[in-house]
Amino acid sequence: MSIAPTIAARLKEIAGPHGFSEDPAEIAPHLEEWRSKYHGHTTLLLKPSHTEQVSQILALCNESGTAIVPQGGNTGLVGGQIPFHGEVLLSLARMNRIRTVDAHGMSLIAEAGVILADVQRAAEDAGRYFPLSLAAEGSCTIGGNLSTNAGGVNVLRYGNARELVLGLEVVLADGRVLDLLRTLRKDNTGYDLKQLFIGAEGTLGVITAAALKLFPAPGIRTTAFAAIADPAAAVTLLSHLQDETDGLINAFELIPRIGLEFVLAHMPQTADPLSAPSPWYVLTEAAGPRGMDMHGMIEASLAAAMEAGLVRDATIAQNETQRAQFWRLRESLSESQKPEGGSIKHDVSLPIARIPEFLARASAAVIAKVPGARPVPFGHIGDGNIHFNISVPKGGDNAAFLAQWETVNRIVHDIVREFGGSISAEHGLGVMKHNEIARYKGADEIAVMQALKRTLDPRNILNPGKVLPDSD
Repeated sequence: MSIAPTIAARLKEIAGPHGFSEDPAEIAPHLEEWRSKYHGHTTLLLKPSHTEQVSQILALCNESGTAIVPQGGNTGLVGGQIPFHGEVLLSLARMNRIRTVDAHGMSLIAEAGVILADVQRAAEDAGRYFPLSLAAEGSCTIGGNLSTNAGGVNVLRYGNARELVLGLEVVLADGRVLDLLRTLRKDNTGYDLKQLFIGAEGTLGVITAAALKLFPAPGIRTTAFAAIADPAAAVTLLSHLQDETDGLINAFELIPRIGLEFVLAHMPQTADPLSAPSPWYVLTEAAGPRGMDMHGMIEASLAAAMEAGLVRDATIAQNETQRAQFWRLRESLSESQKPEGGSIKHDVSLPIARIPEFLARASAAVIAKVPGARPVPFGHIGDGNIHFNISVPKGGDNAAFLAQWETVNRIVHDIVREFGGSISAEHGLGVMKHNEIARYKGADEIAVMQALKRTLDPRNILNPGKVLPDSD
């Protein structure tokens, strides 16, 4: 599709002289996701600086039937933020103001283009804590986080992005501004409309600002790195630590030895925390109030786990530098796969108790189909979210391996369904999985989603071809 010259001219006028670009060099970084799996194209990038501009832009796009794709920090992994067919690209990056911080009311209002790390810092400056945390927090934006219902490492204790939202400001397809930007903890006045737009990937409306929940700042944090024999031990250890700490575990991350070896081989300034290798590891973190002997509590809990045979070895971070080093190992798992060649990736969730069986079944099934394939499963085992990535066989042909992406997806996703899981845990559907959900969601569920889309975006201008399966 192409953007009509008259419409492009009017859109540029709305955005203002600093609010658009037609420069291919400036637009190019917005058209490719970081893994280079998806490449898009457009001739017009809009960069509004306030909600009224977004309202006028969408009103004109709706009136003219011009498709538009919203984008935050362009850190998405399923192509949801990429214009594939020449659509107008709407970057929210200039809408980057923290509007208010209410330390007593434990809330913060941020515009959609605020970088997640800046939201965290604004909360910290007020003596509060915003718990959403993920590897891309230095570049992802809060609007994108909410549009994809981001998860991250603290879901175990604080929940997904949608559980951290008190209110939203959303611009609808026809330009109307839906003001749901309330900081109330209780508002029992009918449908909770804000939830429609969280996880919708910009297909129902454009989030322009959000009222977010804040929490008391953690008084003390203790981070431990433990060697275990297998994922079954990880599941048991999770329950043990939760019981021993009265639910103070923030994060509980599963790491395979092969993943750690990739990190140690390819990421500078990394080191193995333990003296002897182990097939699997967990990285766990607990937080509690000042004055609590959290270090002693975790140390005693891990010692008991060792005596029970759940843990082979463990170390506890002695300072913030060591804590950061532990987390760098976990956060580098995806990046370190790149030098190893092609990687077929999955973002799935399962009932926690079934994760060990799933990992065994899925790994065996993939290797049977692709001999020599190297499963590298890792992730947030505390909330059932596994990134089941598979690296190309050592010395194998990248192109031939990646050509089997859909076949391998089908194998893995069918096993996920068998185990009562979901084919997307925190990355969304985007373009990668929008047709695949027809196989894994009920027809009635999809019909209701389609009805919502028709109601809120009858001309299908908002991020078309994403989330929902193609019509026959």
